[in-house]
Amino acid sequence: MKVTSKIKINQTAIKAITAKAQAALEQTADLLQTEVQQAQVIPRMNGHLQGEAMFVDKSESKYGRVSIVHSTPYARRLYYHPEYNFHKSKWKDKNDREHYGNPNAKAHWFEDWQKGGKHKDFCNKTFTKIMKGLMR
Repeated sequence: MKVTSKIKINQTAIKAITAKAQAALEQTADLLQTEVQQAQVIPRMNGHLQGEAMFVDKSESKYGRVSIVHSTPYARRLYYHPEYNFHKSKWKDKNDREHYGNPNAKAHWFEDWQKGGKHKDFCNKTFTKIMKGLMR
């Protein structure tokens, strides 16, 4: 018995699926950033750390990597030092203006979305949902 087979790879379809996966990855990162901000777990004094200083770096998304970046020098210190006072209540600044901190602020604010965290499946589920929508 002799068996032969011929495989023809559709490169156009593979490129289209890869582009959709890249788009789904970027959208998932954007939604994760929003999710973390809305959970109010990032220490907040003036909002800078969770506002304009927090962004999604999509420069390596074609390699399957995206990053949520805090561009402030003090972000690392706050992330790794749980002894810091995270301004969970209201306070007044030097100009006597009232400010409110995030009620759930803590160190390691991404841990809830990592392995073992209470939202550990967020990224997988979100990516799957977006990818299904893009494949239609």
